[in-house]
Amino acid sequence: MTTELKVSGAFRGIPGSTRWALSVSQTPPSRHRHRRGVLTGACMAGLVLGFVVLVQLHGILDFFLWPFWNSKSNSNNENTTEPPTFSWADITPSRTLTWYQCYSPDHDCARLDVPMDWQPPSDSARVVLAVIRLRASTSTARNKTDYRGPVFFNPGGPGGSGIWSMLDHGRELQAILGKEQYDLVSFDPRGVGNSVPRIECWSQQQDRGVWDLQDSVLGTVDAHPGVVYDAYARAQAFSKVCENNPDLAGEDGILRHSSTAYHARDMLEILEQMGQEKLKYWGFSYGTVLGGTFAALWPHRIERMVNDGNVDYVEWYQGGYINFLHDTDAVMEAFFTHCHRVGPLKCAFYSPTPSQIKSRLFSLLTTLRQSSILVVSSSNPPTSNLTSTTPPEIITYSKIRHLLSTALYQPHLRFPPIATVLSALESGDGLPYLSYTSPPDSPPRTPLCLSESLPPSTPLPSPSEGTADAFPAVMCSDATYHPLSPAEFASYASLLQNISYAAGAVQSEFRLSCTGRTVRPKWEFSPVWEGIRTSFPVLFVNNHADNVTPLVSARNNSRAFVGSRVLVQEGYGHTSLAAGSRCTAGWVRRYFQLGEMPGEEEGCKSDRRLFDEEEEMGNEEEDELAVAVRELTKKVRVRPFYRG
Repeated sequence: MTTELKVSGAFRGIPGSTRWALSVSQTPPSRHRHRRGVLTGACMAGLVLGFVVLVQLHGILDFFLWPFWNSKSNSNNENTTEPPTFSWADITPSRTLTWYQCYSPDHDCARLDVPMDWQPPSDSARVVLAVIRLRASTSTARNKTDYRGPVFFNPGGPGGSGIWSMLDHGRELQAILGKEQYDLVSFDPRGVGNSVPRIECWSQQQDRGVWDLQDSVLGTVDAHPGVVYDAYARAQAFSKVCENNPDLAGEDGILRHSSTAYHARDMLEILEQMGQEKLKYWGFSYGTVLGGTFAALWPHRIERMVNDGNVDYVEWYQGGYINFLHDTDAVMEAFFTHCHRVGPLKCAFYSPTPSQIKSRLFSLLTTLRQSSILVVSSSNPPTSNLTSTTPPEIITYSKIRHLLSTALYQPHLRFPPIATVLSALESGDGLPYLSYTSPPDSPPRTPLCLSESLPPSTPLPSPSEGTADAFPAVMCSDATYHPLSPAEFASYASLLQNISYAAGAVQSEFRLSCTGRTVRPKWEFSPVWEGIRTSFPVLFVNNHADNVTPLVSARNNSRAFVGSRVLVQEGYGHTSLAAGSRCTAGWVRRYFQLGEMPGEEEGCKSDRRLFDEEEEMGNEEEDELAVAVRELTKKVRVRPFYRG
């Protein structure tokens, strides 16, 4: 589910002192390996469609590249000046964890060569993991008593990049834990980002681009009669593309070796290579599945574990995917309630009662289903990154459905501008929508026929937010195999819409992604979620109203682990980071540093309510937790990577 926490954050850390001899920091030589894609037949066939529809996908397809930082080290391993631009391709993979300085003076990166198959480990096929750490500020004097080793982190997905998340908001997460005590460590799970081979179903990016453009035409399953069956056929076709890809399928292919059990075993290998016996871990969204799976496999190796924004373990491994929308409408209802509370000056979609605001939204959606809003290029706003040559924009019912579903992941950040967008759409004005989905500072879009195509065995030139094709590969490998017929999927989609009017139609595509998948993992992991006694109790954290990982999931997961606790944060959105609470951050810090657990009835509140202005702090330098929480609420993207 994502954290958006897909889930979403990453950190940097230092290996344990017992294995430091294996972890000599080096600065790799700079080599430019950027390659341009070629014009393929598919690209030429899709060129016209691409230019017409590409802008419509702003706000659905998001691409984020983190700028490269520079660094350099001297003979004392102290970073003082900036080295050449870092490239993952410049690191030679190794079966021992060897660190190279990367991105900034206090980051290190490694490429760890591990078996494709862990049962038993084999040399016939290999996986290379991209690993990153953010060193604790005391790490240059490792004999200091306040240094406590590495904390691992997973941002969610499945398919989310630990490298990207580390660079995006790792420092804030480290500040919560204690930047002088802990290294932060993350990695791109096998099949994702700069870990190779990547799970990429299309051999050319142009083919992917043409395929993705059809999403805008297809729409959500409730847009029009019959769309649900078109969506089923489309999902089945895409599954065949993936399973027919010779780079992915086969006995030694990564599709047979990409379930969460493999990710957990990879994490254990990194842990041991860092000289650590027990794991300290913080996982968000799908990261809670990875954490729970690790704890179920090796309960005696848990030193600390926080799982935030909890996916229900039983539902995930059974593949039912129904209860995950349990609290979704509570987040949507909060939009109506708090928009009314703050009044028209803070909420552009205000009406005299919350029920009237809700009625206005339903009326707008009904209108859009029958008549889309057209915005021609001559009226494009100067505040967006669109130009006078941009094709017309068609704002459809399905686009607004997706927009609302995405907003539920981060309501504190998204609700105020969404209110402005909705109010303008009522009068037929699509310009605020364009400004919201295509802000001036968004990265420029690469033309469809110039899209870069890199082999799955080649590291990316820049960190990316995630690898979309890894989402169904991992999820469907974990789930019990039970194929759906078109009629069964239509019934399932209808059931989800009855559970959640706000996002049921959009989120039905979640289970749909497994349609047509037949490749099963070699490592079939079927845990019994009860009576698991870890060497230190697990702390589960959850908002009281999370749109895709409801509170009941955290309580269900907690019952499986002896001595665990659930910390409830009174907040809206996906994972505690979406709402922001110094109280919650304080408990996370005390748990890691002191081993303290909240009481059975103890909880936390968000630092501010929906639509309210951000709190002003007297002295930011003295309130490190407050600064970190505030920045995380703004930055963290916690949502699934398979859909916008």
